[in-house]
Amino acid sequence: MKLERLTTNKIKIFLTFDDLSDRGLTAEDIKGNSLKIHRFFHEMIEEACEEIGFEMTGTIGVEIFSLQAQGLIIIVSREEEDQFLNDEDEYLDLEVRVGEHPYTLYSFSTLEDVIQLSHCLKNINIDTGSLYAYEDIYYLLLEEIPVAVFDAVISLAAEYGSASTLTLPRLQEYGKKIIEQKAVGIITTYFSR
Repeated sequence: MKLERLTTNKIKIFLTFDDLSDRGLTAEDIKGNSLKIHRFFHEMIEEACEEIGFEMTGTIGVEIFSLQAQGLIIIVSREEEDQFLNDEDEYLDLEVRVGEHPYTLYSFSTLEDVIQLSHCLKNINIDTGSLYAYEDIYYLLLEEIPVAVFDAVISLAAEYGSASTLTLPRLQEYGKKIIEQKAVGIITTYFSR
């Protein structure tokens, strides 16, 4: 489990599928939305909040994103004030919705990491993708990856970058598009290893 404080009122928890299996859960269990899953998320969120020093008071919002072949990203948000909260309401009401994104988005701290990944992807006949820059971070958007090489692409991308929770609409609106299509092919043409 990886933890990150996004703001004073928001934290991000990243759980790999290995983390879930270590706790005796599968992706199918999570999609089942059972009481067992609610308890698991409640305990895991409490554990993460305690570890990072995030106080769970007031209204808490929980968003859960499934990243294909990688794991889950959980965003926990706290509202500043809740005038309707009373002492009897201090519990976490959790509704679990898990959905998968039809794309894979990875972030990279340097362009060199994107170049190295692109050469690896080219070796397995992937030359697609779009490259963006946003807030001094590079983002590689990969869509419609063939099923036969999907796991390899995800594994390689995880070696050079990190799965991103940034939404595609936000990236497209505020980020700078560097290469619109066939980013991997273009990068490998202009940058040698």
